[in-house]
Amino acid sequence: MGRLTVRRPVLRLNADGSTRQRPDTLVAEEPLEIRVDGAPLTVTMRTPGHDVELAHGFLLTEGVIGSGDDLSTARYCDSLDEQGRNTYNVLDVGLAAGVEPPDVSLERNFYTTSSCGVCGKASLDAVKLKTRYSPAGDPLRLPRTVLLELPDRLRERQKVFGSTGGLHAAALFDATGELLVAREDVGRHNAVDKVLGRMLMDGRVPAAGTVLMVSGRASFELVQKAVMAGVPALAAVSAPSSLAVELADEAGITLVGFLRGQTGNVYTGAERIVL
Repeated sequence: MGRLTVRRPVLRLNADGSTRQRPDTLVAEEPLEIRVDGAPLTVTMRTPGHDVELAHGFLLTEGVIGSGDDLSTARYCDSLDEQGRNTYNVLDVGLAAGVEPPDVSLERNFYTTSSCGVCGKASLDAVKLKTRYSPAGDPLRLPRTVLLELPDRLRERQKVFGSTGGLHAAALFDATGELLVAREDVGRHNAVDKVLGRMLMDGRVPAAGTVLMVSGRASFELVQKAVMAGVPALAAVSAPSSLAVELADEAGITLVGFLRGQTGNVYTGAERIVL
C-alpha cells in the first residue's frame, strides 16, 4: 500500500493483564498544500494518493472550477525532505485560459470545515448561489432495497480501513446500486473531494442520478460538497448535523442518516425513496 500505511511498534495491553510488543499498521497522514498558478490556496491533512482528484474536487466544491477543462496542469513541486527527495506534498494546479482565479483575500468565506463558524441563513444562501449544478430538480428515484445495501457495498471498498481501522470512506453509486467510484482518506471531506474530483475528471459532473454514501456523519461541509457537484442524495452511517439538514432541505437534496443494517432516517427529500 506504499505511503497509505505506516508500521509502528506498540505495547499491546491484553484482557488477561499481560502485555506484549507487536507491530501495528497506521494510516498515513501528511499535509498537502494546494497551489493555484503558483499561489498557495489551502493546506489539508490527507492520506497520500489521488491528490490530483483531491485538488479537482476541492476546487469544484469551492466554486473555483466547474469542469475538468478549467484546469490545464497539475504538478508536484517545492517539497523536498532532508535527503532531497520529493515528498509529493505540494501540488500546483494551473487554471485554463479565461478561468477566474480564486479569491484568497481575508474576506473570502470558505465552507470546508464544520468548525469554520458559518451558520444561519446567510451561509445557506451563499452555497445555493455558488453552485452551478442545483440538484433540486433531479428526478432520481432510489429503491429502498438499494439504499439499505449501500453501507455494506461501501464497507467492501474500505481496504485500507480493514488493515488500520482509521480511515473514512466515500463512494458514489447510481440508482441501481452500481458503484461509480470509491475513495478512502483520513479526512471525510478529502474522501468526498477525491470521489467528486474523479467524476469531474471523467466529465461526469453534474453527478445527476447518483447517491453519495459516506462512512461517518453527515456534516454541513459534506452536504455543501454534494450540492456543488449536483449530487441529489447523500447517505451516511451516522448522524447529520442540524445545519446539514437545513442545507439539504433548502438545496433539494435527499439526506439519509443512521443508515445501517436494515434501518435509517430520511431527513429530507423522502419523495425520492421508492418504498
